Amino acid sequence: MNRQNLPNPAVTPILRLEKVSKKFEKSLDVAAKVANLFGAGIRQEIVHAVDEVSLDVYPGEVVGLVGESGCGKSTLGRMAVGLHGLNSGARFWKGEDLDKMDTKQKHATRLAIQMIFQDPYASLNPRLRVSDIVGEAPVVHRLVGRAQKKEYVESKLELVGLDPLMIDRFPHQFSGGQRARVGIARALAVNPEFLVCDEAVAALDVSIQAQVLNLFVSLRNRLNLTYLFISHDLAVVRHLSDRVVIMYLGRVLESAASDQIFSRANHPYTQALLASAPELTTKKKVFVGVRGEIPSPLNPPSGCHFHPRCIHAMERCKTERPPLLEVAPAHFSACHLNEDAASSRMSRLVQIAPANDLRKKARTGAAS
Repeated sequence: MNRQNLPNPAVTPILRLEKVSKKFEKSLDVAAKVANLFGAGIRQEIVHAVDEVSLDVYPGEVVGLVGESGCGKSTLGRMAVGLHGLNSGARFWKGEDLDKMDTKQKHATRLAIQMIFQDPYASLNPRLRVSDIVGEAPVVHRLVGRAQKKEYVESKLELVGLDPLMIDRFPHQFSGGQRARVGIARALAVNPEFLVCDEAVAALDVSIQAQVLNLFVSLRNRLNLTYLFISHDLAVVRHLSDRVVIMYLGRVLESAASDQIFSRANHPYTQALLASAPELTTKKKVFVGVRGEIPSPLNPPSGCHFHPRCIHAMERCKTERPPLLEVAPAHFSACHLNEDAASSRMSRLVQIAPANDLRKKARTGAAS
């Protein structure tokens, strides 16, 4: 697909998340509280799902959000929509703080930001017909009259490539790909401007994935939509996204234009993800996954969250959180090696290259 130019800083982001954080706390039950009276030392469990993440999404672009399972990308998507509240930070819609909007503005914003969920069967009410699944929200919000509901729903089904004659069917009467299209039609029924797609094609067969992805591209061009596309599939993100954001254990590690990420990845984690991705090639290649397992968000590592699995880790990585630095125009990465490169006055081109000499020097320094 055609790539957009780099985001223009002069343009106001359609959505801005500013240092947002989310923790999930599990309170102690009665048994645990009684046990603590006898010195059991049971502590309240706190999951650090999202840790001070900042993200700008500009009008008309597709931002791919990538990371391993449990990294917090789905939680961040739900925070963007408003399904999860914020423990800290702020959300801005077209430059306006959502917390400071009046009731009418908040209502309009809720309609403008919609979400498409991962499981197209679990997210659809099995007791409702498609006419109600797709048509209920626009009637409730007075976007269409009840008398025009049937015609309106039929138009949305046609928009996503479904036969309008299916309007009276229940979800179980559809295939997986058709249910995915029903979910898309439901999101489009309130005329949104921004869609958060949470693993929207992960549950589909590969051939059906391609059809649904092409549908997303078509809808974007026809309706001028903006997407935050959450996925763990690098091939899907590469096909659809203008810009890619890499998350790990609740933090953003790298962000850049899609072509830059896939050709000149800077962060060791991004490089490891790309190295482990399968490719259609006749050359022999040994695929090596990212070593180790992702740590528990109940007790995340100190410093750089990735340091226990990083082959370039230094002592400072264990104690200092690396800042997200701009290593090239609109290319950001959170790695201490970039700070070393900046202090050595290396060129930006060298900073975002694999920089083998710098990494060898870092390992030598850590060993000494």
